Amino acid sequence: MYPSKRAVKVALLTAVTLASSAALVACSDDAETPTTPDASACAPSEGKVDLTFTSWIPGIEDVVDIWNKANPDIQVTVQTGPNGNSGTYTNFFNQLKAGNAPDLGQIEYDALPNFRVQDGLVDLGACDFVIDAKADFVDWTWNQVSFGEEGHAYAVPQDAGPMALFYRKDLFEKHNIGVPTTWAEYAEAAEKVREQGAHITNFSQGDINQFAGFVWQAGGSWFSSDDSGWTVNLTGDESKKVAEYWQDLIDRDLVSSNPAWTSEWDNAYNKGDNWTWVSAVWGANSIMSGAPDTAGKWAVAPMPQWDAGQQVAGNWGGSSTAVLKGSKHVYEAAKFALWLNTDPEALTALNKAANLYPAAKEGLNLPVLKEGVEFYGGQAIYDVFAEASGQVAADFTWGPTMTQTYADVSDGFKGAVSGSGTLLDALTSAQASTISTLTSQSIPVKE
Repeated sequence: MYPSKRAVKVALLTAVTLASSAALVACSDDAETPTTPDASACAPSEGKVDLTFTSWIPGIEDVVDIWNKANPDIQVTVQTGPNGNSGTYTNFFNQLKAGNAPDLGQIEYDALPNFRVQDGLVDLGACDFVIDAKADFVDWTWNQVSFGEEGHAYAVPQDAGPMALFYRKDLFEKHNIGVPTTWAEYAEAAEKVREQGAHITNFSQGDINQFAGFVWQAGGSWFSSDDSGWTVNLTGDESKKVAEYWQDLIDRDLVSSNPAWTSEWDNAYNKGDNWTWVSAVWGANSIMSGAPDTAGKWAVAPMPQWDAGQQVAGNWGGSSTAVLKGSKHVYEAAKFALWLNTDPEALTALNKAANLYPAAKEGLNLPVLKEGVEFYGGQAIYDVFAEASGQVAADFTWGPTMTQTYADVSDGFKGAVSGSGTLLDALTSAQASTISTLTSQSIPVKE
């Protein structure tokens, strides 16, 4: 997810199902319990190598130029496209089917399972230098690309979206409202904010990744898989707790419900009608661009906790760099992917070009991320996110048809905020439709 392209958020919900590009196939035993990759699958190519790389990151060409100047024998040509769910993923599936996919592609963590199910990814576990780099990445991000399988890597982690609390420091101080450290305190603060004629935040009907981040923080996971198939659990205890919490705030008119990433959404923050946003690190740019009149009035604090004293964060967004099936230069492609996402110069360039927050541990210490941010009153806000990045649980799993799941949950959430059904009803309905979709596309589902 990249806030610099705000239309991407809307496109996520209107995009066609990824499976429209190619029929999903069942997870075979080999796909679920793969053997150790053969090292010969990662042998260097002879002579000069030309690679293609498709991404939608703004300014990615300039970052790749750094590599090309230093590596004349391994040249990378960038192909830019729309955000994944806005067309790039569909293109990837069509290209994989036709046998002309790029060597490398940017793929968000929540889309990786779909590509894996369709056998569209090269297992970089064959490359020792990739597996050796596991310790260089924040633990949970590595789990996203390895699917929890030791000795395997189906992509290289690129960026992350650890979550924290953006809040109007000036308004909280003016009205003597304490910065909430727990969700119970957050609800109490919401009552006090409402007394001032405002809302503490906006509940997103459309971007379900935020809600998933809340569930992630609460210790839940919506999917799991093993040799016998997929388990879908959108209505587990953690999801129910989160849904009931936000349903209460909705019922009491303590949160607004403007569609996210719209002028109404921006104006509510710019005019001080909404005072907080529990969002990912990239949200810093979204507030700066959407609420320019509030410069210097914001601050960032850790995400509210379910229990006092906890230190747990959720995640919203993040991508990987994958080598797609059919590449004739796996070794060189893996070398580039690892450089792109671990080299300090590359990480700094990615941050400056597109505000990417690195998945590499060393990237969290980049000088550019240690500076105070004027819009946030000079606060070194990325220190908060660096702490949060290490507090994200490693075992949250995405399913293979997330676009459909997101769309169905969003439909139900829109009804809930208008008084038709509840958030839990929406999750229950989306669970049933997700199971039906998986079954109809021959993806094994465990009851």
